[in-house]
Amino acid sequence: MDQPEKNPTIDKVNRGLKRRYRAERRFRILGATAILTALCFLFLLFFSIVSSGYKAFEKTFIQIEVFFDPAEFTNENLAAANFPGLIKASMNSMFPEVTSRKDKKDLYYLISPGASFQLMKQVKNNPALIGQKELIWVAANDDVDMLLKGNIDRTRPESERRISDKQLGWLDTLAHDGKIKKTFNTAFFTSGDSREPELAGIWGATCGSFYTLLITLSLSFPIGVAAAVYLEEFAPKNRWTDIIEVNINNLAAVPSIVYGLLGLAVFINFFGMPRSTPLVGGLVLTLMTLPIIIIASRASLKSVPPSIREAALGIGASKMQMVAHHVLPLALPGMLTGTIIGMAHALGETAPLLMVGMVAFIVDIPHGFTDPATVLPVQIYLWADSPERAFVAKTSAAIMVLLAFLFLMNAAAVLLRKRFEIKW
Repeated sequence: MDQPEKNPTIDKVNRGLKRRYRAERRFRILGATAILTALCFLFLLFFSIVSSGYKAFEKTFIQIEVFFDPAEFTNENLAAANFPGLIKASMNSMFPEVTSRKDKKDLYYLISPGASFQLMKQVKNNPALIGQKELIWVAANDDVDMLLKGNIDRTRPESERRISDKQLGWLDTLAHDGKIKKTFNTAFFTSGDSREPELAGIWGATCGSFYTLLITLSLSFPIGVAAAVYLEEFAPKNRWTDIIEVNINNLAAVPSIVYGLLGLAVFINFFGMPRSTPLVGGLVLTLMTLPIIIIASRASLKSVPPSIREAALGIGASKMQMVAHHVLPLALPGMLTGTIIGMAHALGETAPLLMVGMVAFIVDIPHGFTDPATVLPVQIYLWADSPERAFVAKTSAAIMVLLAFLFLMNAAAVLLRKRFEIKW
């Protein structure tokens, strides 16, 4: 039989299909590789943070026997007692062979300077301790803590580590006698900042973040929603509203430090508000999150079908009633989602708060909107800039806490959308 004639057009189409299929396979491989690469980098980021930060959730304690000598408590003010002297006397009784002044100084170095404050609190809570001997667990120095967590190599030459051979011997004696333990570091979550790494905590920064975000939410949500409703439902469509819309979109892309400079010039220099307070920080973050909330709220209002508006107006509702009773409830889930995302963005901001003085070293826990305070991102910045090695673990642990808050806020946004979203 005769062979069928080849059709050059079909052959050309087949060759083109093969090229397209090969290009599609290459594109899929490139896309999968890009996703895998991003996941690997994300895993490395989290691994590096967790591997260097999890040790901050443990704290080393040393047990000492303290004699609360009544001779030290002759003053009615218990805080005036020589608590550091009580600790030194306890250490001397544990190591009577240490006699030289230098060796005693090295011995006292094993105990954290904050141990005296711990004794003071215990005496204030229980004055009956005066005249008694008590076994008390006190915090170890940060270098001791780093050594026992494996961050200081004891096999290195003595000149290359901050713990001497004599101090290693004393620590070995304490460990043999069961006077050293590591427990969960509750002080990390209940204390404010400190110059001593073993005493520093995030509670002060957490309270500062709470008050700052409360101010931000109280102002940005109602103002942002009201502005979005007006622009979308009531404002006439003319050149002025177009200019306003363009500027709102541009403000969402302005670097955050510009808002800090604006807050410094307006709220502090012009209005004379106090620096380093959640009040000023919240006002600055309000300015920064308003464009985000307005844009998200307008997009949510646009997603409501026009038939809802027409039906409400058709049964005699006024325009205000139509917006308040029909459009706004349907758009509210999207507005809440945008607001939570904007608040999560504000929670992680540092630059604008640095400009209004929230970078100050704050030890006390803030109890109001006008108390001096700092926030978690700024606390992380301060610890990352500290020379003590123990602050490295504190920095990573604080980052883990901040990421946990951000994950929770973004998860809340997703759940709100899933819970209240209406499919048309």
